[in-house]
Amino acid sequence: MRHALDFVLVTLVLTDLVLLGSSRLTACIRLVAAQGVLLAFLPLALTWPELEVAAMALAASTLLVKGVAFPLVLERAMRDARARREIEPFVGYTPSLLVGLGMLGAGTWLADRLSADVVRSPLMVPVALSMILTGLFFVISRKKAVSQVLGYLVLENGTYVLGISLLSETPFLVELGMLLDVFVAVFVMGIAIFQINREFDHIDVDQLDSLKG
Repeated sequence: MRHALDFVLVTLVLTDLVLLGSSRLTACIRLVAAQGVLLAFLPLALTWPELEVAAMALAASTLLVKGVAFPLVLERAMRDARARREIEPFVGYTPSLLVGLGMLGAGTWLADRLSADVVRSPLMVPVALSMILTGLFFVISRKKAVSQVLGYLVLENGTYVLGISLLSETPFLVELGMLLDVFVAVFVMGIAIFQINREFDHIDVDQLDSLKG
């Protein structure tokens, strides 16, 4: 199970890097959906072989919300906004990949300085911090509102991993509450994207600066 857990964590890092290098919004949404599927595995791995009911409930809700519901909401918002690609991000794709590698190094450096009891795998805290930093960078480096929502989801995914990794007993009710909060937030963001596109015929947030004054 330890090897399977490490494989999931490494795959999460790889999805972050591919996300930073992709311009197609559909591919980006599917990558974040894949992260949701991978995250659903974590509660089961951390309680193996007991497989507690709370862990199974959290895994099922994570899979349903992060792996299915969020992608469907964002794909519909993308179709309604008639957006297909992130054409000209604030930071180009090759520099973004380099920044992503830097985020991984920064996450590892920060994890070495945290005095905490880490469960199961020493990779969990570095990966979690790397995802949080990558999500923040994705939010500020992209112009499309859909891309910025994806960055928010990556950030929340990192917070999810960090919460599990730093606690010897995962507070499943708290995690379920976080899922509900993010679920509502993504629905609100999806509605906001649709409204912005309907009013201004685009979802490039940088063009909203023309509303000043």
